[in-house]
Amino acid sequence: MTQFIYNHLKTVRSITENAIMRIKEEFADLIPPGYNNNIRWNFGHIVYVQELLAFQLSGIEQQIPETFALYFSAGTKPANWIGTPPTIDEIKEEMQQQNERIQKINQSRLAEKLSVPYTNKGGITFYTVGEAVLFSTYHEALHMETIKRIHQENKNRSQYC
Repeated sequence: MTQFIYNHLKTVRSITENAIMRIKEEFADLIPPGYNNNIRWNFGHIVYVQELLAFQLSGIEQQIPETFALYFSAGTKPANWIGTPPTIDEIKEEMQQQNERIQKINQSRLAEKLSVPYTNKGGITFYTVGEAVLFSTYHEALHMETIKRIHQENKNRSQYC
């Protein structure tokens, strides 16, 4: 069963990586009406939350740059950014490295209890490393859907693609 989980994580991340490869830097920051965030924020947020769920909660040292928390943590938005956020290429590289690190987590750790149960903003509590890691795929899929909607909305408005 644990190999199934790792294969699923790899498949979901592959879909996300294929999508980020198609985004041009100059279009990553367009925010259509009705949205608070852009494509760059959503990809960065995927990486940031995956790092939290797969590594930080289980006591494994985080390896993404600190700027990811500044620009992409929950509640942040481009309208409040100060400075220059990571580029699409930087996000892409972190995403790929993160996927490789996740695949190296010892499979026996998935059953480990978190030292402190973690409750997310939606009120869902995770008690094991595996629960947190599995939820990250759902989270990633939600943001991929948002990315697709933003992309389509921008495409409809400006023919930028």
